[in-house]
Amino acid sequence: MSAAASPVPVPDTDELFDQAPCGLLVTALDGTLLKVNTTFCGWLGMPRDALVGSKRLQDLFTMGGRIFHQTHWVPTLQMQGSLAEVKFDVRRPDGQLIPMILNARRRKRAEGEFDEIAAFVAQDRNRYERELMNARKKADALLEVELQSQRLLRDRALFAEQMVGIVSHDLRNPLSAILMGVQLLGRAEKTERGVRVLGHVRSSAERAQRLIEELLDFTQARVGTGLAVSLQPMDLHALTARTLDELRLAFPDREIVHGTRGPGACVADHDRLAQLIGNLVGNAAAYGRPGTPITVTSAIEATQAELQVHNQGDPIDAATLPTVFEPMVRGDTGSNTVRSVGLGLYIVNEIAKAHGGTMAVASSVGEGTAFTLRFGAGVGA
Repeated sequence: MSAAASPVPVPDTDELFDQAPCGLLVTALDGTLLKVNTTFCGWLGMPRDALVGSKRLQDLFTMGGRIFHQTHWVPTLQMQGSLAEVKFDVRRPDGQLIPMILNARRRKRAEGEFDEIAAFVAQDRNRYERELMNARKKADALLEVELQSQRLLRDRALFAEQMVGIVSHDLRNPLSAILMGVQLLGRAEKTERGVRVLGHVRSSAERAQRLIEELLDFTQARVGTGLAVSLQPMDLHALTARTLDELRLAFPDREIVHGTRGPGACVADHDRLAQLIGNLVGNAAAYGRPGTPITVTSAIEATQAELQVHNQGDPIDAATLPTVFEPMVRGDTGSNTVRSVGLGLYIVNEIAKAHGGTMAVASSVGEGTAFTLRFGAGVGA
């Protein structure tokens, strides 16, 4: 084929305008249709002479489209000279609505000023938008169901925690009366069997009292604003020593060793720290290897206070370690001797938070298990 070959013939501009795959219109500034192509006439099912000079563009729109044409289309063309991808519903003579996307440009020619418009049928786009809207409504409905389920679960959990607090509080008074009765009976004439029975009653009542106190602390931490503390100047070493003296009576078969570092002065809640030490030592006695010592270290270094409870024994399972301070988490002692609702370490962690401190745990086969509280020695001062 030679380079001088004639070009491929193409339709003239009039035919291109008339047979274009989109609607093409020319209107006066007031919207009167001056020229439309065959494609647009075919979409509307109207002859050209029924449109040109007889209809305005806005006459083909719905009432909402006419309002939008007046309030947006006309001012935008006046200010910007063009519009792109504006959606209108165009009404056919039989009442059928055809969704169309319109692009417009205002031009000045020798003959005058005109608006030139290209129209595209948007049936598929309209269907897609409806499907997208329906999908979004379904997603919103599913989300609302999920949110309602979550709210219901939260309400149930809150109700359960509040009930725990209420029942625990109401149980304290009769339990205190039982313990007082045990003390009075202990002063009366004793028989060997009576002493043994009173010992069992006292032991059971004291264990129930400890559980109730833990449940009350749990409720205060979860439902309230956290555990309350009363920060006062104190000696950390002296507090630890007194607390361990009491714990040695509770665990006569375990050796409890106390080590100290640095001065003992700090600011903390005396009762809460004693509770923390008691929970950690009780935990060490339950899970540590029998016959090995429990070592408690109190330390003040610069501005940092520290309490550590260490025991030998099987390490905490790696899967349990990250959740050890969560409520209702209990380790396996391999026996049924430990009765606990799994709140001791959770309360220990809440006591640490109330002091502005942190709890840490390290556990391995060679080193045993150590729980460490660290908090500012001068906190609240």
